[in-house]
Amino acid sequence: MAFILIIASLVFLWIVSLCKVLLLPRIPFGNHFTHNNGRAFRKRNALLVIAHPDDESMFFTPTINFLTSKGHNVQILCLSIGDADGKGNIRKQELFQACVALKVPMQQVKIVNHPDLQDGFGKVWSHNLLAKIIEEEITRCCIDMIITFDSHGVSGHCNHRDVHYGVCKLLHDTLQRDIEVWELVSTNILRKYSGPVDIWLSIFLAMLHTNGTMQCLVNEHSRRSVIAMAQHSSQWV
Repeated sequence: MAFILIIASLVFLWIVSLCKVLLLPRIPFGNHFTHNNGRAFRKRNALLVIAHPDDESMFFTPTINFLTSKGHNVQILCLSIGDADGKGNIRKQELFQACVALKVPMQQVKIVNHPDLQDGFGKVWSHNLLAKIIEEEITRCCIDMIITFDSHGVSGHCNHRDVHYGVCKLLHDTLQRDIEVWELVSTNILRKYSGPVDIWLSIFLAMLHTNGTMQCLVNEHSRRSVIAMAQHSSQWV
């Protein structure tokens, strides 16, 4: 009897959490995220910096959907073609197709294929080289906001972490402009696979940061995200 009660409680919590997730996109979250410390709305030029094709769909679709739905300009800089398994050319095309689904114009997507930035575990990427490439893209596109991985890289992939440190290198050593940088917070495996239940902790942690340095963004267009991820069929392994 106690076991049944526990299962029923978990199912109830999951359903309530799912309802909460479905309702949240209707609530105006993310004011600090795009209103620049409480100032009036202005269109942002945001650069999403990723390591591989499919990172944008697997990790950043809530952010992309939020920004595009609010009228901000999203540029994507992918720092490799993801050629670890010899499918780089296929993955490049998949990224373009996914960005069409995410309402990011193809001309706003740049994919780098540098011999020193090759996909793979154990491949060390130069932070100086990354900083140089990112700075060139910032200048070319008049970027005033960067979005990327945190120091753990969400999945722990070494290329993700190097992208984070490349952005840090740029900020600390070379960038002379006023620019915002946001990073996607990595979570432990229990939170990652808890489904909608994690929404309560995500909201609570964001509320603890009353200065707006942490934001909880809920996917406003989940179907669009599924379609985008479906374009990366070479990664269905």
